[in-house]
Amino acid sequence: MERKEVKKINSLLEEYVRAYNLEDGLAEYRIMKSWRELLGVSVSKKTRDLSVRNRKLIVTLHSSVIRNELSMMKESLIARLNAAAGKSVIDDIVLR
Repeated sequence: MERKEVKKINSLLEEYVRAYNLEDGLAEYRIMKSWRELLGVSVSKKTRDLSVRNRKLIVTLHSSVIRNELSMMKESLIARLNAAAGKSVIDDIVLR
């Protein structure tokens, strides 16, 4: 038995993601995963829920103080989260 074409698992996974149009869902997952890494443990403990709808990151928080602080940092947060996702996924952050 000869091996005709040997591919790395990385390239196979990328082909699968592209073939089944999973790129956007994977990028949204990366944004939610990077929330804790970018904002730290204290903010992530005060975060109840994260979701992406219509290119908006919906963030539900326990603390109004953190909500106000994050609202002042929206533009930089959007840029940092999109960079972590590897593509432009969100245009706005809604803080509740």
